[in-house]
Amino acid sequence: MAQKRAHQGDPVSLYAGGDRPMWVDYVPASWRPFIQLTRINFAAPVLLVYFPHLYGVLQTAIVRRQNRNNGGAVDDDGGPVPLRDVLRVALLLLGGSFFYSMAAHAWDDIVDAPLDRLMARTRNRPVARGAVSVRAALVFTLAQALLAASFFLVLPRAAARCAVPSVVSCFYYPWAKRHTHLPQLVLGFCLAWGVMTGSASLGSTYGDNNHQGRRAVWEDAARLSLVLVCTLWTVIYDTIYASIDVPEDLRLGLMSTAVLFRHRLKPFLGVMLGGMGLCLAYCGAASGMGLWYFLFAVGGSFVPIGWMIYRVDLSSTTSCYRWFSRGFWLPGLAIMVGLGAELLATPG
Repeated sequence: MAQKRAHQGDPVSLYAGGDRPMWVDYVPASWRPFIQLTRINFAAPVLLVYFPHLYGVLQTAIVRRQNRNNGGAVDDDGGPVPLRDVLRVALLLLGGSFFYSMAAHAWDDIVDAPLDRLMARTRNRPVARGAVSVRAALVFTLAQALLAASFFLVLPRAAARCAVPSVVSCFYYPWAKRHTHLPQLVLGFCLAWGVMTGSASLGSTYGDNNHQGRRAVWEDAARLSLVLVCTLWTVIYDTIYASIDVPEDLRLGLMSTAVLFRHRLKPFLGVMLGGMGLCLAYCGAASGMGLWYFLFAVGGSFVPIGWMIYRVDLSSTTSCYRWFSRGFWLPGLAIMVGLGAELLATPG
């Protein structure tokens, strides 16, 4: 109980390896390191992967309804999609995101284990502390990746092709902080490309410009702007999270946007927020969105992120973690609600 209270009293221990909510105490002890390895003891890691996929599904469904109602005035690549099909694809992508998230986090811990042992905050992660061997972690990661890939068997073939850029960037991400000051940008692209995979899962074309006269999913400017939204959003909240480790990163020679802009971090975050807001607005205008989208998705995400940037104390690890978690949940849900409300308000 004392250990549990210590973990609950130290929110900065998220992803550190020793943290666990009460329900994990009812899981067999031999399973707990794998729960810590995959981060499924928290909902946020799965939703980090899932939200962009869901946004891609909802945006595509809205545009297809707009296209029919406006007599083709909104350029897209198919007819309207029944709501039941939207829900079916969204649920399938949630399942795939669950296993993809587990594989991605396990892979990250495998590659980072030598560095994790050198940092006070992360040395208790399962692979770093020896609770899970590298070999066992690799087998586990491969199993989760195969389970994630199995969902493509019941989705359009284009969805699997569309996922390749995300998988490649996910594979590279753990090394990014050794090579560039922009690992947050790599992570942002890895997660944000889920918008394209979500759209392709609803039947949008990918990699074939002439398929039935339709454009490839990545040629749609509104959809690309939504990818930029998710990329910049990730850069913002992960830069704040990375601020926790700036002293250790400097000691070990590791790089991040938090290290690169450490003397002017809030202005940098403000620029990222401005770009995110512009991209959200452009996506709405180009997709023919209405009031619900601009009220919830644009306003509902811009305001809390702006407030977070204003209030966060970047020199405090506790403040960085607290605002990092808020900076994810509120905007993520606001964009989801805005797109969902817009879909329901658009005649289909």
